Amino acid sequence: MNALTGPGTPDASASTACGGATTTEPKDYFVTRDGVRYAGAHLIIDLWDAHRLCDLAHVDRVLRQAALDTGATILHGHFHHFGEGCGVSGVLVLAESHVSIHTWPERGYAALDIFVCGGCDPYAALPALKAGFSPGRVQLAEHKRGLSDEP
Repeated sequence: MNALTGPGTPDASASTACGGATTTEPKDYFVTRDGVRYAGAHLIIDLWDAHRLCDLAHVDRVLRQAALDTGATILHGHFHHFGEGCGVSGVLVLAESHVSIHTWPERGYAALDIFVCGGCDPYAALPALKAGFSPGRVQLAEHKRGLSDEP
């Protein structure tokens, strides 16, 4: 939960499941699923009637768990609280891309962005988000980033 970890310095809780290992040959993190080749999946998630959206430490913990659940490696995190009773904005920079959140506790609303590449699964973040924020409703859209015609 250390939001002060320096840029490029992996958190102690970091995972290397999706690409943290170093090799002498460059690894291609594009994936092919259902015959489609792309860089990764980008989820746009809206949580409605959600809870604990102005608790910075809680938001940080939930996002870190969600990121790790995707199989990603957390490199850096930064979260900002806008004041008593106000929302939180935050981002986790991942070796595989990013996770971000912006909350409006007065409306019970949170806007999240989860983009991961390689073998990471952004949908694996959903249980942690649901458990952490107890939303009444979840809206989700997926965008495949870096669609490629190359095999």
